[in-house]
Amino acid sequence: MYVSHFLRVDTGQAEPETGQPAEGRVIAGDPRFRTWNVDEAQGGLYAGVWESTPGKWSVEYDEWEFCHILSGLSIITEAGGESRTVKAGDSFILRPGFKGSWEVVETTRKAYVVRA
Repeated sequence: MYVSHFLRVDTGQAEPETGQPAEGRVIAGDPRFRTWNVDEAQGGLYAGVWESTPGKWSVEYDEWEFCHILSGLSIITEAGGESRTVKAGDSFILRPGFKGSWEVVETTRKAYVVRA
């Protein structure tokens, strides 16, 4: 039996998980998340699409994450560091130990790959 190793990232194929920042992390607004976790692999590897409505919250990363912004505008600020504005077409990596805030100015959608 043939099993394809090609997996299309398609948000139209499944209902998203919904959520929001953890209690006590919201700094401003009422951000709401939708996540389409398309694939999971052994060793804590995840890939999919995430979207958030406007708001600002504190973040702390224990995992490594590659992000590619598909739409929207956000400002990511590292504690004790600089603020970076990210928009459609931008790609970046957040490494374990990153602490700061994520502010969604315009509803933002990103493709991600996370290694826990």
